[in-house]
Order: sequence, then C-alpha cells, then structure tokens
Amino acid sequence: MDFDFPEEAQAARKKAREFALREFTPAIAKESDELETFRDEIRKKMFAENIIDVNSPWSLVVAIEETCRVDPGNAIASTASMFGAEILMLFGSEEQKEKFLLPTQRGEKIMGLAVTEPGGGSDVAGLKTKAERHGDKLILNGSKMFITNGTTADFYLMLVRTSTPDEKKHHGLSVVIVEANTPGFTRNKLVGKLGVRATSTAELILDNVEIPADRIVGEEGKGFYYVMTFFNISRVYVAAQSIGIAQGCMDRTLEYLKTLKGKEKEEILEDTQFSVVDVATRIEASRLLTYKAASYLFQFKPNPALTSMAKSYASETAVIAAQKALEIASAYGMNSDIERFFRDSKIMEIWEGTSEIEKLIIYRSMEKSLEGEVN
Repeated sequence: MDFDFPEEAQAARKKAREFALREFTPAIAKESDELETFRDEIRKKMFAENIIDVNSPWSLVVAIEETCRVDPGNAIASTASMFGAEILMLFGSEEQKEKFLLPTQRGEKIMGLAVTEPGGGSDVAGLKTKAERHGDKLILNGSKMFITNGTTADFYLMLVRTSTPDEKKHHGLSVVIVEANTPGFTRNKLVGKLGVRATSTAELILDNVEIPADRIVGEEGKGFYYVMTFFNISRVYVAAQSIGIAQGCMDRTLEYLKTLKGKEKEEILEDTQFSVVDVATRIEASRLLTYKAASYLFQFKPNPALTSMAKSYASETAVIAAQKALEIASAYGMNSDIERFFRDSKIMEIWEGTSEIEKLIIYRSMEKSLEGEVN
C-alpha cells in the first residue's frame, strides 16, 4: 500500500497553495466577508491557470483543500461554481452537456443545485416545488431556500415533483434545468450569514416558470436517485473543504504561538501543546479518511458509508480546530482571521447532509453489511 500522492497531485497541491497565497490576500478575504461578495475575476483565473482541473479529480481535491486553507469564502465561491455538474455528467443528454456542462467546466458559466426548500432541510423527499406538464412545456411553481450560487448562477439543476408519489414519497421527483433569466423566476440574496459570506446564498421563487420539457435531466421520476448519487460524490469535496479549514486554523494557531516571547512563552502549558497535537492528529486522520473515500469514488465504486464517515469526521474536525484556535489565541483571535475561520467552519457540519444524517447513513450501511454476512 502506497500512501504517497501521485506527482501530478503533489504538483497541483503546490500550485494551488501558491495561487491562494497570492490571490486570496488578507485584505481581499476581509473585504469579501464584510461585503458578502467574492472576486469573480479570481474564479476565472483559477480556471485559466488550471487550478480547477476537471480532468483530474485528485488535483481538484487538493486544490479545494489548499485554497480553503487560505480563505474558505473565496475558495468555496470559486470551486463550487460547478456545484451539481456531476449530475449532468452522469445523466444529462449530449445536448444538455454541450449547452450547460461544458461552458461550466471551462469556467464560462456558474451553476447551482437547488434542492433544499423552506422548512424542508434534510427531508429531501418531502419537497413541494412542482412541475406540471403542458404539451412540450413544464410549468414550475414553488420555492427553494439556502441555495449556493443563488444570485450568481447562470442556471440551476432543480429537484421538483413531476408526479404524485406512490407509497414511497421519494418517487416521482425529477431534476430539471432552469436558466436564471427565465420569466417568473426570482432570486433573493440572503445576507448576514454566520460564515462563508463570500459565497452567494439565496431564496429562489418560481411563479409559473415555463421551461421546455426536454430540460428534464435523465429519466423523469429518477431525480431523487440522481441527487443522492451526487451527494455521495460531493461529500468528498466538502470533507476536503473541512480539512482545508482545519489546517488553516492549525497554521494560525502555530503562527500565534510563535509570536509569544519571554514570560508569555514560558507560561504556555503542556495542556496547550497537547491540545494542538490532538487537533493535528484529528486533521491527519480526517485527511486519510477523506483520501480513502476519494480513492473508491475515483475508481467508480463509491462507498457511501466511507464517504459519510469522511464528511462527518472532517467537518467536526474543522469546528474543533477553529474553536481550539480561538481559545488559544484568546483576545488576539477575536480580532484576527481566526474569528472568520471559526464562523466559516460551522456550515461544514450542515450542508451536504448534517452530521446526524451522515451517521444514519453509516449505521444503515453497517446494518446492511451485517445482513449480508448473516445471509
């Protein structure tokens, strides 16, 4: 078993780190957080310089990790501009890929994935947004909430109900493509978020929005399965975001401790050193777990339990690392970018499935595994 990364991925890590340190300056990170916006020119640079490399999954993982290590807000706003692309890649028609997927992979368009609804949260199958067929058109009515790239996306993959479900409420759901400039489609930016304020998050409202019926992705009624397939992929990337945030917190903790001199340095208790080491160990464990989950995914045999373990553990590690960094740096931390990392870390435990949802997935997988052994 070889734990060394391929040379290509190692080079990608170095390149992403250098890019982030050069482009995501402290002043830009602070401005983006305060103004709740991101530098789209930086996102375009990331594509132009092949920091976001859609042809190399490992390079993309380490790029997410290294850029989030410097500034989670701008890093996520940039790398998540393809959020949901795997659904089109796996299930979209050739025409849909040509019109929507390829421009997104080139950095020319931004896309969003609209699943969550007001009051819906983790109950994906309970969504209420409907698409009714009228000849060769679909009429959409409903709303979505907390949508990433909400006001910046050129188009969205949207999970809607296209037919009445049978005894299983996740039946009858479909994924459709909705362009942002479609009449009847309204986007309301959500401001004052706890963290990752550089990303655009919005409420989407559909009032008799008309789209061609050929904007259904894949088979009608299979949307729930497409979205769940995507989550098994995207959770690896959220785990990478979490590792980047945790490592960024560790960097800042060590930088702060190095500034201490004289009596302050002497008064650093062993307990503090032990706490730092405990967090460093969690980061490394999170990284190895994430890379293992990624290795299965990139061999086209994803392991949902392992992916959920990686996402759950890494996201908890990000929160722990941020909290410990703030505790150690104390008053200094409250007035530094450690405070921003602390706020940015919390969403890791929430989006792409809360930690509780991840643990339910893990337990159900364990049950199935045991049943297989017994039978």
